[in-house]
Amino acid sequence: MELVCMRGRKRAKLRKFFARLGVRNTKNWLCSAEQFKANEMVPATGSQTSLASGYISQAGLGDQRIDTGNIEEAESSLRDGVCLNYEEARALLGRLEYQRGNVEAALRVFDGIDIAAIAPKMKVSITRKIGRHKPQSPWDVPHMSIHAVSLLIEATYLKAKALQDLGRFKEAAQTCSIILDTIEPALTDGLPENLGLGTDCKFLETLCKAVELLPELWKLAGFPNEAILSYRRALLGCWNLDASTCTRIQKEFAIFLLYGGCDASPPNLRSQMEGSFIPRNNIEEAILLLMILLRKFNLKRVDWDRSIIDHLTFALSVSGELKTLASQKEELLPGILERKERYYTLALCYFGEGDSLVALNLLKILLSARGDPNCLKALLLASKICGESGGAYVEEGVSFARRAIFNLNSGCDAMASVGNCLLGISLSTQARLPSSDSERLSRQCEALEALEKANKMVEGKDYQVLFSLSLENSEQRKLEPALRFAKQLLKLEAGSNIKTWILLARILSAQKRYVDAETVVNAALDQTGKWNQGGLLRTKAKIQIANEQLKNAVETYTQLLAVLQLRTKSFAVGMKSLKGGQDDRSLEMETWQDLANVYMSMSQWRDAEICISKLTAISPQSASRWHATGKLFEAKGLYKEALGAYSKALDREPTHIPSLVSTATVLRELDGRPLAVVRSFLTDALRLDKTNHIAWFNLGLLNKAEGGKSILEAVECFQAAALLEESVPAEPFR
Repeated sequence: MELVCMRGRKRAKLRKFFARLGVRNTKNWLCSAEQFKANEMVPATGSQTSLASGYISQAGLGDQRIDTGNIEEAESSLRDGVCLNYEEARALLGRLEYQRGNVEAALRVFDGIDIAAIAPKMKVSITRKIGRHKPQSPWDVPHMSIHAVSLLIEATYLKAKALQDLGRFKEAAQTCSIILDTIEPALTDGLPENLGLGTDCKFLETLCKAVELLPELWKLAGFPNEAILSYRRALLGCWNLDASTCTRIQKEFAIFLLYGGCDASPPNLRSQMEGSFIPRNNIEEAILLLMILLRKFNLKRVDWDRSIIDHLTFALSVSGELKTLASQKEELLPGILERKERYYTLALCYFGEGDSLVALNLLKILLSARGDPNCLKALLLASKICGESGGAYVEEGVSFARRAIFNLNSGCDAMASVGNCLLGISLSTQARLPSSDSERLSRQCEALEALEKANKMVEGKDYQVLFSLSLENSEQRKLEPALRFAKQLLKLEAGSNIKTWILLARILSAQKRYVDAETVVNAALDQTGKWNQGGLLRTKAKIQIANEQLKNAVETYTQLLAVLQLRTKSFAVGMKSLKGGQDDRSLEMETWQDLANVYMSMSQWRDAEICISKLTAISPQSASRWHATGKLFEAKGLYKEALGAYSKALDREPTHIPSLVSTATVLRELDGRPLAVVRSFLTDALRLDKTNHIAWFNLGLLNKAEGGKSILEAVECFQAAALLEESVPAEPFR
């Protein structure tokens, strides 16, 4: 009986507050909770002109389903605070309106709550509940019950959601920020596990939702920097986020950093540990977040999400960290990635980092009998690796390409074109290996045939096929078709590829059209940033040397060295995402060597010595360095010293063709040397490069000196040398 009287008094108080808000008929509001279904929404039934009109309909009251949780929270508030105040009642009514789908009506209700005025009370109440506030004094701000705080926090969150639904994203974000600004000062060390809120209080749930919602609202409002700050605030604050919410925020933040189109400033981590990693740009911060997510999965703290590894693959690929990507995929738990995909992607990573042998071994495992011997993409990649590696792997490259073409049958023409292109490249590489003239010619013909077949399949619209066709024709000294394919490729690419410009210039220089060749290089330089002009400048200098413009060549080499110095300094300050340090080192060595040769031809010995000293500082034991030293000795008439330098070059690199030819030349100048020894050096050079006209010329001189039957051989050698010299490019085609 006493319990019935207590409930009656509480309901009377509720009726009094609802009446103040214009709600007169409360009979249907306060009936037993068993008559209603909790947390369901009822669509609006026409226009409404008052706060209560959404709840009090003259017709169909029996069909309305109202969230009884509101009544229970109201009763809880009555227990704690004796009565509901104006803001709390509006919070209850606004939530009911929002749940029924009356967004505009709910917003009008929420607008009547002055959050700014009651925020200090809410802060004090939260602080006292956590137990971090000094004892209360008579002058303290009156505190509220934690249930009332929860109710008002939820009302603010729902107001932000209502504004979002109405497309008022900036106002929604500003409203949502109020929640975090109100609660954050009290959460310097986070919330304790047991706050004594009760199972029906939505304080923690609403807080997590607000933290997750805020950055999304800033993105919708078009304020990317505020969104980034909100993401960082969510992840670095003491919000007690559950694992699933934290994972969602980390993933969405990483996606926004990768694809949002906004350059984020580095985070200001005032309390980071000494020596800890601080991201410097969007990519690094996204990679850090994705690797954290991947680590969580490997520790089985979150469920597997395939998109995480996909986004990480993109981020690490564009930043050039393929070995890191390989290690991340290797650390994945067994069974996550299919075996075929695992081996193939790892092979791609290692191949991209230059570890071709490791990549090829992985592909061989994939293509073994236990794997998938007919995996088309693995066969094509294996053929590409073998064709580019040369040496002992070329034959395997031809075999892989033939297997890929066989497995295609009557499949896609584009894939068949790739297979034939790779076959042509492998055969071309095989033709350059030491072999008989008949084998070499046969492979060259077959390579051209495969490349032309590939070109027909794609109707002349594939970049790689056209480039390979032009290059192969150039190597075989078929300059007219080579020039035609190069021009076709340049038009197809709209001049975007430096390699095509360089190949076109080399072909023109082989036709002795030096002015046209230099014009082509200058046109390419006009369209290329200074950062990437290294290869073009070297080609220009080589053309100027071939055209006997030695002073102009020196100036061009000076520009090239300036570009290389700029790039070296940039790498030194940490521009790690820009690969190419090894290529720059090789280009710098070649530049100093070329400059030394130019100064030697101008008899400027001191300048030549300086260039050789620079070359020695870069790579003291390289074959190029010793060959340049030998050329300097030879130019001065010091043949014995030159021979010693050439011998050291061949000790480092036995197949160094310039040193083989130079050794034979010096031996001819020295008396008492057997001609057979000289011949052996020249034949070794021609075995490695059949198009070396200097070797053919010196072999002709050797045969002439021998006299007798060798005179006819000398004539043939001179003819070959003259023919090759007519089509020699200023710089080797390949």
